[in-house]
Amino acid sequence: MKQILKKFLGEVEVNRDLTLLLIIGGLYALSIALSNTFVNVYLWKQSGEFTHIALYNLASVVMQPLTFILAGRWAKKIDRVIVLRLGVSFLSVFFFTVLFLGEKASSYLLLLGALLGIGFGFYWLAFNVLTFEITEPETRDFFNGFLGLVTSFAGMIGPILAGFLITKMEKLIGYKVIFGISLTLFVGAVILSFLLKRRPATGKFDFIRILKERKNSKNWRNVLYAHFFQGLREGTFVFVIVVWVYIATNSELAIGTYGLVASAVSFVTYYIVGRFIKPHFRKKAILIGGVGLFLAIFLIVRDLTFTRLIMYGVAISLSYPILLVPYISITYDVIGRGWKAAEMRVEYIVVRELFLNSGRIFSILMFMLTVTLFDEQKGIPILLLILGAGHMVIYLFIRKVNIENSNKGGEEYSLPRNKKQGEGENDGAPI
Repeated sequence: MKQILKKFLGEVEVNRDLTLLLIIGGLYALSIALSNTFVNVYLWKQSGEFTHIALYNLASVVMQPLTFILAGRWAKKIDRVIVLRLGVSFLSVFFFTVLFLGEKASSYLLLLGALLGIGFGFYWLAFNVLTFEITEPETRDFFNGFLGLVTSFAGMIGPILAGFLITKMEKLIGYKVIFGISLTLFVGAVILSFLLKRRPATGKFDFIRILKERKNSKNWRNVLYAHFFQGLREGTFVFVIVVWVYIATNSELAIGTYGLVASAVSFVTYYIVGRFIKPHFRKKAILIGGVGLFLAIFLIVRDLTFTRLIMYGVAISLSYPILLVPYISITYDVIGRGWKAAEMRVEYIVVRELFLNSGRIFSILMFMLTVTLFDEQKGIPILLLILGAGHMVIYLFIRKVNIENSNKGGEEYSLPRNKKQGEGENDGAPI
């Protein structure tokens, strides 16, 4: 089995924790693809107001950075694996609450958004830190690429299965079935987490010091600014596109079809990018991916049809992996060579998320202001063109990052890697 994996994955060591975390990440991705994909549409059908959907998503992105701070403190005082389990538990509570509230869900938007944000915060802090501790520069492109491959596969089968079941069954029954499957997958992820090696941390949690470190490190400062602009696009696009697909088709199955097509393209692209993009080509790949993501918006801002939305999904699924795989790898390389990286690895991840979610918060606030002051049909497309440039702007900061000369007078931290352990992360999905 190990030899088969080696032939498929290339000359990369496949160890126990690496395999476990990829499976956990896959189960998580499939659970989210099955259920969370349709929550925005479920709420939209109840209220029909973009401002309500924006409020729900705003509550989520506000709670995420707050939870990251708390989770970071607990990760250094307790254990990252326990924090991971907390994240999965809160996500389970979120889906239970949506189903329990039923037709009244749209009246509890802030509660639902907060539960989702807390779940994401705990889960991703633990997942990211575990990744940070295990991967090294020569394995990061592979791991980010392969996890993207797994996530894309989950995105292929999750939405289309959920859309089919919801369409064929009575709506509430369909949602209950999908949640039951998601809950089972979450439980499986929790059980697998007990097999991961415990990784307790010591020392004082001081994310303020790492926040200030951007004044001392140009590389760290540029990475943080890049993450803010990444959040500008993600904050709004993550819910607008899905709702637009439903508006154009009035069918949950169409949402599943969109997810299937987009994720299928992303699946192939992540594999190619993970195998063939080398460190010396990272910055050019980020530029190419960012430009591709921006140009894709022109497919949908003037004529909103399902065909154009599918074309948009294909375009961004080609561009996202080209940008994200090298972008995440550069981020970890900068952190790994940062000030006291071994001691402050948790704080680095927390500060990164603060900037990413700050961009998302600003994006959603701009969206709410736009739909309040202007006509939705005219205002939203213009706003998407402005916010959609965020991923293209990433390159302007990343091109200034100099890994080779980032360690003068400082220390270098080669992220610890037990030869029998490993982890990874994916920081985005086609939106």
